[in-house]
Amino acid sequence: MMIEVRSADKRRGRRVLWHDLTFDVDRGETLAVIGPSGSGKSTLLDCLGHIDRFDSGSIRINGVVAGGRGRSARLVRRDHLGYLFQDFGLVPDMTVQANIDIARVPGRKRRGEAVRTAAALERVGLVGRATDRAHELSGGEQQRVALARLLVKQPDVILADEPTSALDGTNAAMVLDLLDEFAGSGAAVIVATHAADVEARASKTVSLYASDG
Repeated sequence: MMIEVRSADKRRGRRVLWHDLTFDVDRGETLAVIGPSGSGKSTLLDCLGHIDRFDSGSIRINGVVAGGRGRSARLVRRDHLGYLFQDFGLVPDMTVQANIDIARVPGRKRRGEAVRTAAALERVGLVGRATDRAHELSGGEQQRVALARLLVKQPDVILADEPTSALDGTNAAMVLDLLDEFAGSGAAVIVATHAADVEARASKTVSLYASDG
């Protein structure tokens, strides 16, 4: 099992975002995390990516405990995780090339041969844009750079937080098609979403409902 979450609890003040949350995501599966605003969808992805922490419970990635602060936890996150965030997660003053190179893990290859930056940019329709600064790109183009970064890294686990919410139909379809391709090639994909078309593509769902007290 690629991702195992067991008995996870998370609160925000008096609000219980979730209690005793348990789920698995295997290679080749896409999990949609759904629920109303404030239910903790983004927080769950932050916890899986170690941007935040569960109050209690555990996360295993490829059999390794990944929720702690130790070196082994950091390495498993570095080697296995890829991110696709609503705000694109790029460094504005860095070039497209530099933003993509951040994702490379020296000396390691993911599933198949390493993907060159030029090939990744061609795949997402950004040929010749490697030297542009990220802040010079439109929102849709920035999300394409984030996709190219995933293509270069080929992570085992992809965490996508509302990845289509700020995009037009063409760019949204590209994002969803590539996420499907990642799952088809053996990645475990977790998408926090409120969009019915995104949820419809998932192989399983987790529903979150925050409560007071």
